Amino acid sequence: MTGGRWLRGLRLSFARLPFGGPASEGPVHAFRDPWKGDPDQGARLIGGYFRFDRQDYPLPNGNWERGPWPEPVREWLHGFSWLRDLRTLGSDRARLTARRLVSDWLTHPPTDPLVRDACVTGGRLASWLSNHEFCLASADPRLQQRLMERMLVEGRTIAALLPLPPQGARGLMAFRGLLAAAMAMPEQTGFMSRFLRYLPGELERLVLTDGTVMERSPEAQFLAARELAEMSVMFRTAHASVPPFIDRALDKVCPVLRAMRHGDGGLAVFNGANERHSAAVEDVLTQGSRQKLIAPAMPQGKFTRLALGKSLLLVDSGPPAPVGFDSMAHAGTLSFEFSYQRHRLFVNCGSAVVGAWRDAMRCSAAHTVLVADGLSSADFGPAGGMTRRPVTVSCDHQTDGTAHWLDLSHDGYHAPLGAKWTRRLYFGSDGEDLRGQEIIDGERNIDFAIRFHIHPDVKVTQDDEDIILQVGGTIWRFRQRDGGVRLENDIYLGRGRREVCQQIIIIPRPLPDVTSPEGEAAPADEKPDAEKAIKRIHQSITWLLERIPE
Repeated sequence: MTGGRWLRGLRLSFARLPFGGPASEGPVHAFRDPWKGDPDQGARLIGGYFRFDRQDYPLPNGNWERGPWPEPVREWLHGFSWLRDLRTLGSDRARLTARRLVSDWLTHPPTDPLVRDACVTGGRLASWLSNHEFCLASADPRLQQRLMERMLVEGRTIAALLPLPPQGARGLMAFRGLLAAAMAMPEQTGFMSRFLRYLPGELERLVLTDGTVMERSPEAQFLAARELAEMSVMFRTAHASVPPFIDRALDKVCPVLRAMRHGDGGLAVFNGANERHSAAVEDVLTQGSRQKLIAPAMPQGKFTRLALGKSLLLVDSGPPAPVGFDSMAHAGTLSFEFSYQRHRLFVNCGSAVVGAWRDAMRCSAAHTVLVADGLSSADFGPAGGMTRRPVTVSCDHQTDGTAHWLDLSHDGYHAPLGAKWTRRLYFGSDGEDLRGQEIIDGERNIDFAIRFHIHPDVKVTQDDEDIILQVGGTIWRFRQRDGGVRLENDIYLGRGRREVCQQIIIIPRPLPDVTSPEGEAAPADEKPDAEKAIKRIHQSITWLLERIPE
């Protein structure tokens, strides 16, 4: 055990010892959770179960340590963010259910490694404090006493675990919980001092200079902005000045979050993100941002955002997130999404948190990309991080002000296939003309397919070799050359439910046999010269999406 780990373990052991002396009778400062909950989830909780990632699970009854819950579900359950769902439902039964569940947890707290997860602990403390007025302020004084005793122990636990290993945007939950403990018990001055000492370094590690969060995910961008915005609300509720480093971080993060929205107000679906409700995104931006700015570029985050006319093209034009921040990463390098006004046409398929769907959504085939030989451009290990990834990803962007040209490539297929993929995109005609050329450059003839996933709101029909897309009163034609095209059924999870939709798949036509200059097949025993030995095979397909005038 290293010295740092030993010292952290010692601090944690002391933090969880009985503290001696009475705790506060109630929090000195509380604040109201600024985010709206889901009343349908609140109704389920009253009924004794909850829904997570499209799956129903029973609530614990005196046993919070073991149950039929995968790890992400357990983290959510023990984080108590669902108290806002009961608060939004707002009935007396909802209030009593919330109080009963908090009391049950306090009576049967877990002892497993989950108590060492500062992020889950932080979410729980902040949820207890932000929903205190709703379900705990009028509770029995003995429950109030147990709550404050537990908040003190858990606040000390978070303080002892700082600084955190890389957690991504999720790590901000720990700091929000520590701030909640500091607000509830300001006499415990160590909570605020640890918060102010370690949060600036965490933000420096998490947020790139252009404002993109390290995970390179619209979902992580949303979570980071929400955590920081809630911290800002907490300081203002306590009539305290918001630390400047929080305001600076919000000023960087929020413009990038705006840049990652489509015209419908929801999030682009890259790297573990789902659309989310536009109102939820807007609430975060309203609380966290003083100016309605959109990031003009993301040179460090490596997303390309091109807006022309009423159209928007968003491209994942960089390598996956680095080790330690890649638990949400997908094998979707060079994928793109395209929307017109408030309507999405081409998308990625979304994400899942647990089970087989999580693995399926991370594969390249669930993205609008080229898929070579049925493989993904990246592989994932049991812990969720990447074990193989593109090493070299390039993006060259040219524009004349009226049109854009993107020249993109990655080598994610070099290790298994000796191949490189190049994607060239043209975006012009006031946003109503999108063209592409897909090139696979390899040492041999490679089977590949180019997939274009179509949003469920789009009506799709096939007219010979053309695909007709209709949405929002507009009609678009998709055509290609150099390959065969077909429509297949598809699954979209981007709106939190499983929706059947369609996808366009283009496969190359078979290459002709290699022949001698006279047109005859080369003899089998003929030895190629050095130039022929290193000659590579180029396969390409071009395609076009254009709006049909009304």
